[in-house]
Amino acid sequence: MVEMTIESIRVHLMNYQRVVILKEKHAERYLPIWIGPNEAEAIAVRLQEVNIARPLTHDLLRNVIDTLGARVLHVVVNDLANDTFYARIILDVDGRTVEIDSRPSDAIALAVRAHVPIYAEESVLEKAGVTLSQEEPAEPRPLEGQSKVNEEELEKMSAFRDFIESLDLDDFDRRRG
Repeated sequence: MVEMTIESIRVHLMNYQRVVILKEKHAERYLPIWIGPNEAEAIAVRLQEVNIARPLTHDLLRNVIDTLGARVLHVVVNDLANDTFYARIILDVDGRTVEIDSRPSDAIALAVRAHVPIYAEESVLEKAGVTLSQEEPAEPRPLEGQSKVNEEELEKMSAFRDFIESLDLDDFDRRRG
């Protein structure tokens, strides 16, 4: 597993879809995951520390977990199949580890509330991870130790490639600066 951070949440200007961009904590590899507008808002509200009068769904989930005496340990984006990402919420329940199936957007929204790490399996990063370079076009290419992606996989990932190609790299630098 590779630890990730939330780099940003963006809106695609052509179709207004939201994408959360996870960044490898100790490298320049990114994992874009399309998410719904409600989940994007839930993540952004917590990251920006906006006070909400009533608990949102993910706040409720955290409250239920806490009230039942469990603890969120971490979340992991653990699979990508047929253009769908999968995640697991890892809980400690009375000293035993329990894994709960989840959409990545919900797992991430819970992780930011519980202040726990977000991970991605290396196999997911091999399929959908993107390394951006200002000298080269943002096209899928094998990373060190990664097998070459076949044409069918490239076609399935075209929406991600189109989105990545539309990113303004100077904007990434300004945010870091």
